[in-house]
Amino acid sequence: MKAALAGPGGELLHQARRATGRDRGPEAVVADILDFAAELRALGAERFGEPARAAGVAVPGIIDEEHGVAVYAANLGWRDVPLRALLGDRLGGIPVALGHDVRTGGLAEGRIGAGRGADRFLFVPLGTGIAGAIGIDGRVESGAHGFAGEIGHVVVRPGGTPCPCGQRGCLERFASASAVSQAWAAACGDPDADAADCAKAVESGDARALAVWRDAVDALADGLVTALTLLDPRVLIIGGGLAEAGETLFTPLRDAVRRRVTFQRLPDIVPAALGDTAGCLGAGLMAWDLLGTRPHPSTDPAPTTATPPEVTT
Repeated sequence: MKAALAGPGGELLHQARRATGRDRGPEAVVADILDFAAELRALGAERFGEPARAAGVAVPGIIDEEHGVAVYAANLGWRDVPLRALLGDRLGGIPVALGHDVRTGGLAEGRIGAGRGADRFLFVPLGTGIAGAIGIDGRVESGAHGFAGEIGHVVVRPGGTPCPCGQRGCLERFASASAVSQAWAAACGDPDADAADCAKAVESGDARALAVWRDAVDALADGLVTALTLLDPRVLIIGGGLAEAGETLFTPLRDAVRRRVTFQRLPDIVPAALGDTAGCLGAGLMAWDLLGTRPHPSTDPAPTTATPPEVTT
């Protein structure tokens, strides 16, 4: 779990982490989130002389943002947790915002990170899986049923590798960090090799690594062109573990996307700027939004934010 006190300008005033403890069961995870948030609010009151006025929490899985319910998270084992109500009660009745972890991170990247100033952006983190956050005029679109932005399940290789979602050939089966890790481990014969190792081998000119990397970049470009055709973003922000390869990823990716566009306008393709603080920052922004406050420099006391580990589903 990651938690923070966040100021109205998006600044992190205090950060803390602790183990999720998912092995102890979903009830224990929820109890720990409530305890963590309460401790953070008390710390804020002590340090700034006034307790937090609102809270934001970002969680993985399926979220009912309207009703404040964490509907389902496979990795955490919970179902239908009324997290907004539980946190509100624990924190003395202050308003609480609940958001999806990727969309919350995308909110921060769009407002105060790599997409700052853009009216339309798409945030795509490449991690265990691939998800997305669609940014429109300073907010992130959830969709009618809470599934907007799930670009990882766009089929880019029809009839290809089976995906746990039930389809075959989904983007995340070819271009996520975990997919690259698996492909490189098979290609080099080292079961412990991962995507970072593959990137290093690409930089050294290894032919096997170049082939694995090219396949992943081509699949990613196919998925991204589909997304930009539908959404027409001004900025395309790529984050997650695979983006840590820097220009080893971005140079061929920009070229691959450029080769595929025809009538579409090519967006700026940039790396995410906030790293693993994006979730906490986004949760803080959601909390300030509840108070009708958009980011601006201030010395006001900060809202509490608490987030479980960033798990892409």
